[in-house]
Amino acid sequence: MRENMLSFWRRIRPWGRVVAVVLLVGVAGAGVYWFVLREEPAQAADPGTSTTAVAASLTTVEQTVTATGTLTPTVQQDVAFAVSGTVTSVDVAAGDTVAAGQQLATVDTLQLNAALLQARSELAGAQASLSDAQDEADGSSASDARVAALAAQVDVAQAAVDDAEADMAGATLTAPVEGLLTSVGLEVGDVVTGSGTSGSGTSGSGTGAPTSGGTSSAGTGTTSAGTAAFTIVGTDAWQVDVTVGETDVALIAVGNQVEITPDGATEPVYGTVAEIGLLSTSTGGVAAYPVVVDVTGSPEGLHDEVSADVSIIYERRTDVLTVPSGAVTTVDGQAVVTQEGADGATVTTPVAVGVTSGNVVEITDGLAEGDEVLVTTFSPRATGTTQDGQDAQLPGGGQLPDFGSGEVPDFSQLPGGVQGGAQGGQAPGGTNG
Repeated sequence: MRENMLSFWRRIRPWGRVVAVVLLVGVAGAGVYWFVLREEPAQAADPGTSTTAVAASLTTVEQTVTATGTLTPTVQQDVAFAVSGTVTSVDVAAGDTVAAGQQLATVDTLQLNAALLQARSELAGAQASLSDAQDEADGSSASDARVAALAAQVDVAQAAVDDAEADMAGATLTAPVEGLLTSVGLEVGDVVTGSGTSGSGTSGSGTGAPTSGGTSSAGTGTTSAGTAAFTIVGTDAWQVDVTVGETDVALIAVGNQVEITPDGATEPVYGTVAEIGLLSTSTGGVAAYPVVVDVTGSPEGLHDEVSADVSIIYERRTDVLTVPSGAVTTVDGQAVVTQEGADGATVTTPVAVGVTSGNVVEITDGLAEGDEVLVTTFSPRATGTTQDGQDAQLPGGGQLPDFGSGEVPDFSQLPGGVQGGAQGGQAPGGTNG
């Protein structure tokens, strides 16, 4: 038998002998590790616990409703020419800060001035005719009717003069409010078709809906009514538009204080509830109401269209006795806390609880300020090696080879980093088989 084995060993190619030796060494090493060197599987440790005594204390308790909205400037006005004409000057650029009444642009006044002169001439004629009729009046019905008709013509002519003078004034477009000029839609030479209404838009919650036309995109040379030439945004007053569910909206009221945290901010700014809408919208069958929050003061660093989290404080009480929420448990429907007795043993004390705010709970009966309660905290559970050796590792961090896959294992995983094996048809040392 021994001779047969020696003869078989001599017939094996030299690299095959090396592979066989490595296989034997690997199997033997794995066996030694598994049965001798490896540690016993770690038992699943109970979560670590620690108990701390915390004194009941008087704090301020707040009840809040939270929502998310978007910051918008309180003042945003679209401004446009109310008269027609060719733009003769544009005196500002996007990004400028303008004052109320500051000149923004002008149009030519040739036709406007002619219209004004014509209106004044007609007014003068109407007044002269009225004066003659009054001088010739004889008290008859016909005479009185003629005077009344001419007086009405004077009123119409006067109104025409007033309109023509307003048009002349409208040839110079001015800023209705102070703020940042965010857009300019005119260039010199553009032809403005005015809407005949006031040259400024409305202030609102960032909608910027224009109320006057007569503007166009810069450089086009033509215009159309209804698009603002200039947009002015106030930078000293802001608001946040949010929606609040039908359950929560009953809790809040106009004037409630609000904490506002814009995206990226580390500290909140403050505001008040300015308006609660009466008409709800429905999303997924849940009704929600619009709520407008005005930012208090003029905080710096706010930007249009930035998302913000708001916390509407609908109730705030001071000097409320509280303990950490983790100190209160329920036994048979009764809220209790655990305290340390005089002999060192723990005792259970029934308490009456109120509202929960953040990580504290109100105690309305059963404790006094300074009474200590025990709070137990838990640490994560330790993990160990599985009983079946899954994910077990060799000493030094190597992975135990898989001898049951039917394939030659990769012995580069063995301790010491033995390379080669039979992978790739290459023997140890780089000799090709």
